[in-house]
Amino acid sequence: MSERKKRLPDWLKRRLGAGQTFNHTHHTLDTLGLETICTNANCPNRGECWSRGTATVLILGNICTRNCKFCSVGHGKPLPPDPTEPKRVAQMAKEMELKYLVITSVDRDDLVDGGAGHFRTCIQQCRQVVPELAFELLVPDFRDCQGKAIEILTDVRPFVFGHNVETVSSLYSKARPGGVYERSLELLKKAKDAWPDTQTKSSVMLGLGETEGEVMQVMQDLRAVGCDRIALGQYLKPSKESLDVTEYITPEKFDWWADQARQMGFSWVQSSPFTRSSYHAEEKVNIKSAVSLHRNFKKVQKMQRKK
Repeated sequence: MSERKKRLPDWLKRRLGAGQTFNHTHHTLDTLGLETICTNANCPNRGECWSRGTATVLILGNICTRNCKFCSVGHGKPLPPDPTEPKRVAQMAKEMELKYLVITSVDRDDLVDGGAGHFRTCIQQCRQVVPELAFELLVPDFRDCQGKAIEILTDVRPFVFGHNVETVSSLYSKARPGGVYERSLELLKKAKDAWPDTQTKSSVMLGLGETEGEVMQVMQDLRAVGCDRIALGQYLKPSKESLDVTEYITPEKFDWWADQARQMGFSWVQSSPFTRSSYHAEEKVNIKSAVSLHRNFKKVQKMQRKK
């Protein structure tokens, strides 16, 4: 890598978070003993997001059963799911007066449902405490249990169902050896087939060595399985053991990618150096519509059960 590429460009330099809202977010998460992807993945947006009173909750522990080379989340043998976690997530939503919550998790290939049941319980507990809360899920690929996971989550169908393809197909063996590109696309397709009214979402990192043509292909593949939303961001090396950055993409190029995505038909697009899958996830979301969608779905479910 050249010296020019090693040096962090000015547009990728950010200040640490501070202020009353940031401190309240930090205190709430710390007091309730909750993990976030913000800290575990060394996200550069933590200061901004926590200062806005938002955070992406990381459930099912902070030990992943896989070891993706772009990620700094710990890997190994995780502990069993914590039965107290759903209530603590619900308490966080209440104390932070949230209207929109993004929940994600590590890969839990050790669980027969991939952790889908724990996602469901977290949402159920939150809705009991904050009925008007809208949800976005960012889930793993549910290896070997995709159909079961979708069935489990049907009872709490989220407003947005997200799963990240992360990178182009040719880089999977290098960056995401535990994943399969086609498997990730298949999960998004199954979610859209099961819940046509639910927005599906994915995210792609740039700067790992992909070509422009490959990025175009990823976006086309996502649209082909009905993916509605896309987030495009700069890969930044989160730890010494992680893959090196191959290229720093300019903000202007990200604007260009945003135009390409909109032309392809994505209804929601975030494309910038600092974009991550949950970055400004609540933007352009009609919370009342999201809650209403869930309630209408529950009414249909009740009617079907009566039949």
